[in-house]
Amino acid sequence: MEYQGPLFTPQDPLPNLKAPLITPSAAPSSIRKDQYEKAAWAQNRVICGVDEVGRGCLAGPLVTAAVILHPGRTARHLKDSKLMSPEELAYSARWVLENSWYGYGMVTHTKIDQCNIYQATLLAMRRAVIQAILAASECPTAILVDAMPLTLPLSGFQEIPIHHFPKAESKSSSVAAASIIAKVKRDALMQRLDGTFPGYHLAAHKGYATASHCTAVQSLGPSIIHRKSFLDKVLQPAEQLSLVQIATVEQI
Repeated sequence: MEYQGPLFTPQDPLPNLKAPLITPSAAPSSIRKDQYEKAAWAQNRVICGVDEVGRGCLAGPLVTAAVILHPGRTARHLKDSKLMSPEELAYSARWVLENSWYGYGMVTHTKIDQCNIYQATLLAMRRAVIQAILAASECPTAILVDAMPLTLPLSGFQEIPIHHFPKAESKSSSVAAASIIAKVKRDALMQRLDGTFPGYHLAAHKGYATASHCTAVQSLGPSIIHRKSFLDKVLQPAEQLSLVQIATVEQI
């Protein structure tokens, strides 16, 4: 289906969006699969889905993605990325990139330590959403976020309705698509970092707090990509001296 929706440039004011398609108080159990998308597509409009990967990791960046599916485009293989095999992820990610407008947001371990993981996640999500909207040249009817409340304080974006609810990947193909490309992007990055920081097995666990990862941190000490604010429960008090050394190196 050829897209005929309204366009805008970054200099243009966004349309004045009033009521959301569904009230923010709607319970997740009452939301039917893709009902946000279907309602928007019926008007030849679009929905933006947002998700993150790496929020609970000990090392590496947090990656978020925002996806605006082309109207009417969805697929059965769009589901929670955590439930997919590497082969399914690769196939689905290619499909998403070919059938959507999308954007990424990334924050480093340093930024996470500076402003806390919650604020860092908000920052990354905002970056991803703005990139996706500008790529689409289309203002979404609503933004859907998995679990986490999101605000867009920038002028021109404030009136876009934002809905957040748990397990949004199972309720929205747009959010599922975002979770897929965010995971593929971050997994690839962590695999590359594995060669730069040998001994931590980053390619295997992608920075999450697995037993092997915690053992490696206790044995080798933290690397420069470890989140210092996340390591209190991993390192013994004496090992915290390594964090001071890392902080000193990063400031030089």
